[in-house]
Amino acid sequence: MKTCLIIGGGPAGVAAAHQLTLMGGWDITLIEKAPFLGAGARTFFHGGHPYTFGPRHFLTQNEKVYEYLNSYLPLRRCNEHQFLTYVSQDQQFYNFPIHVDDIERMPDKDRIRYELDNEGINHPPVSLEDYWINSVGSSLYNKFIKKYSKKMWRMEASDIDTFSWSPKGVALKSGPRAAWDTAISAYPYFLDGYNKWFDIATEGIKVHLSTHISAYNFQERFVWVDRQKLKYDIIICTISPDITFGTVWGVLPYVGRDFHKIVLPVKFALPKDVYFMYEAGDEKFTRITEFKKFTKYESDQTLIGMEVPSSNGKYYPLPIKKWQEMAKRYHNTAGDNVYFLGRSGSYRYGLDIAACIEQAMELVDILKHGGSKGVVGEKWAKI
Repeated sequence: MKTCLIIGGGPAGVAAAHQLTLMGGWDITLIEKAPFLGAGARTFFHGGHPYTFGPRHFLTQNEKVYEYLNSYLPLRRCNEHQFLTYVSQDQQFYNFPIHVDDIERMPDKDRIRYELDNEGINHPPVSLEDYWINSVGSSLYNKFIKKYSKKMWRMEASDIDTFSWSPKGVALKSGPRAAWDTAISAYPYFLDGYNKWFDIATEGIKVHLSTHISAYNFQERFVWVDRQKLKYDIIICTISPDITFGTVWGVLPYVGRDFHKIVLPVKFALPKDVYFMYEAGDEKFTRITEFKKFTKYESDQTLIGMEVPSSNGKYYPLPIKKWQEMAKRYHNTAGDNVYFLGRSGSYRYGLDIAACIEQAMELVDILKHGGSKGVVGEKWAKI
């Protein structure tokens, strides 16, 4: 039986553990520094209200991935849900993705229509700002994107030189107002969300919580834990790759989050089909989530989660080419049979729960056909 070490017990690590278990023939150890599995997707409770660290709906266009999770954790479809963005300069809430029907309500609608017909850049886009102005014009970019991106990434959109991950679906949407009408959107029926899956997926493997790895050697596939050298046939890394190499080529930057829980004395705070909304102006926070919309928790009160970008934690890898190249250098330095999964391990923004499961499924295919190392799935390196 081959041995495998999984570093990190978030959705990527848990998904990898389960897919290897289903494959069979593996003695699996998972090490997680936190005292729980699931990372930001784990459900906690505040005053009886279930919540996660931001919205954690299950979103995929891959039926196989949906059917896999649904078979272990029954999922409720929620394709009706919409996003709203508050635009303070207009004193209005608008749909996001930006919807053509909302333009008629905008005070500068004539200018916007003119820009949509005539404005654009005269060269291939080289920044996120270029991309958006070329897609929707200056006025809509300034309303919806400019200040939000500066808050989200703590830098100007003109300094962000990748944009294949943007926007959420389409730049300018028409037709249904549901945000994800071309994909499966779902959430677990259970009030504790994905927690049962974290337990099911790690059943029968060695799980070490609140455990610190003091040293890594990815060339020879061993780690040091509590002064003990542990060697494995393969290593799956779901944490930031710079940590595992002692940041020898530099520290990979991330944007963190301060998360605030607010209980309100109303049954619902947001409109019927709005699960969460963005703030596109000078407000310090980027997004608020009303968790009852996902969980269907019954109460005369409601819990709102507010997210404020900060240096607290490593939640969002920066979508900047030079940092992605640094991450790639770390990936390439690892020895054979070392694989990187998940948002932090791959150092790619946009890998949610469904994407982590899909990566884990791809890993099993790689192992069956004698793959060697690196970020799992070529498409994930481009997100």
